Amino acid sequence: MSAPEPVFLESWHAQLFALTVHLNEAGRFIWSDWAHRFGATLKRRGVDKDLNGGDDYFAAWLETLEAYLAETGAALPEDVALVRDAWEQAYLRTPHGDPVSLG
Repeated sequence: MSAPEPVFLESWHAQLFALTVHLNEAGRFIWSDWAHRFGATLKRRGVDKDLNGGDDYFAAWLETLEAYLAETGAALPEDVALVRDAWEQAYLRTPHGDPVSLG
């Protein structure tokens, strides 16, 4: 018997999905509003593939989430950029196989 296919192709896809669900459950936004915005992002970006969880799909997901959080003031673009840069630096200085940490 073969192992089941992973639900998400990459761990960051799963993390982004979980974060979005958490923000919805915490009352940060209404899911139907989120879905409408995400659909508009996919249409605008021309992502015309099966919705199988590929990088382009989740890049569009992240773009939508960042824009939504910026629009509501929950996460301003400059703050997102600072955190993204901090994680990138942490990733680059972490030896392969070790957990990445901001410090």
